[in-house]
Amino acid sequence: MGHAMWWLAGAVVLGIIEVGTVDFVFLMLALGALGAGAASALGAGFAIEVAVFSLVAVLGLLLGRPWIKARLAASTPDVRTNVHALVGARAVVLAETDAHDGRIRLEGEVWSARTEGPPLAQGAQVRVLAIDGATALVEASDDGSEPSKGRHP
Repeated sequence: MGHAMWWLAGAVVLGIIEVGTVDFVFLMLALGALGAGAASALGAGFAIEVAVFSLVAVLGLLLGRPWIKARLAASTPDVRTNVHALVGARAVVLAETDAHDGRIRLEGEVWSARTEGPPLAQGAQVRVLAIDGATALVEASDDGSEPSKGRHP
C-alpha cells in the first residue's frame, strides 16, 4: 500500500482548499495526488508516485483547467450589478447640468451629474454614459424615451 493513504489525505486537503478558492488549481493538484495514490496502491515506488503526481497535475493545469474555465465562462450570464447596471439607464435632469455640476433623478434617486456636452436644462431626458464615483456622466437622450423606473439587469 506504501504511501497511498498519504496521497489520499493530501488529495482531500487540496480538495478542501479548492472549495475555498474555486480557481481549479488545487483541484488539479488533488487529481495529481489521487493519481499518485493509485500508483502507490498498485505497488509503484516513490519516484514513480512523484512522477505520476507531477504529470497529472501539470497536464491538469495546462489542459484541464483552461478547458473547465472556458466552459464555465461560456455558461455564465453577463450580469451587470451595482453602478455598472446604471450605465445606459435613462434619467431626468432636476437641476441644470453642465461640465461641473448638476442633479438628475436616476432609478428613483437623486444623483450628482455632469455632462461633457452643452448644459442640460431642468426636465431634459438624459442617458447615463458612466458613473465616476458618486457622479453620473450623462448626455442628452435623443430617442424621446421616458427615464427608466426599475433596475437594469
